[in-house]
Amino acid sequence: MSSKTTENEHNITRYITIEFEVFGRVQGVFFRKYTKAKAEELGLTGWCRNTHRGTVQGEFEYASSAAAENENDSTINTDKESWDALAFQHWLCRVGSPRSRIDDCTFSEKLASTSRKYDAFRVIR
Repeated sequence: MSSKTTENEHNITRYITIEFEVFGRVQGVFFRKYTKAKAEELGLTGWCRNTHRGTVQGEFEYASSAAAENENDSTINTDKESWDALAFQHWLCRVGSPRSRIDDCTFSEKLASTSRKYDAFRVIR
């Protein structure tokens, strides 16, 4: 295998989708509106919605190079999109909307694809 092939394989864009759920006082406090705004500010796509359990759940997606997502690579992932995804996770768990109270948040395993699932971030009603 040539080094050029290996280099190209590491530069493939992958779209990473992460599911989330936020617990606490997150309904009736514009949490979904602020979530959409924060996702758009960071260039993320996906969706969020209220649940019958009083939580907000959703998915967000970001682009990342295969090299950045390579688990066998000992380097630190420094691509901007991955940092934006971490910033969004922090926002969901620690900041939220001004009137919200976040008690807990959960995230799924990362799901990777070579194609986009979403073209924007939407609030599902």
